[in-house]
Amino acid sequence: MEMSDWKGAAGVCVNEKNEVLLVLQNISEEDGDKWAVPAGGVEPGESLEESCKREFFEETGLEVTVLEELKVRSGQYENFDVSFNVHYFRVEVTGGELNTHDPFGLILDVAWKPVGELDALDMVYPDDRALIRSMVKN
Repeated sequence: MEMSDWKGAAGVCVNEKNEVLLVLQNISEEDGDKWAVPAGGVEPGESLEESCKREFFEETGLEVTVLEELKVRSGQYENFDVSFNVHYFRVEVTGGELNTHDPFGLILDVAWKPVGELDALDMVYPDDRALIRSMVKN
């Protein structure tokens, strides 16, 4: 039986103040805590857009509308025969209140971070910075 591919969805939200909504994740004792856009795995029967909205709400407490797909991150997990595809979507907040609902306790903080300060943040995926910057309205 071959390993199934892991599919995920990520929501990228940049507000009118050019701040991006990020979550602080406890990666591991060695790696410490790092920032990322809200994201997670697609559950059975969910579309990518539905997954993006659910994960965003679970991790931030905010309800969002998915506007467009931005990119797909593909790769292979080291040490595992599993390939992954994470679809990044541009989202906008439509409701809710900022707080973590994360049932797994992996999210330590949720915050709007100025896009200009991304270089100072320890990011889970450093190349997300370029994608986030590309969304800023000049």
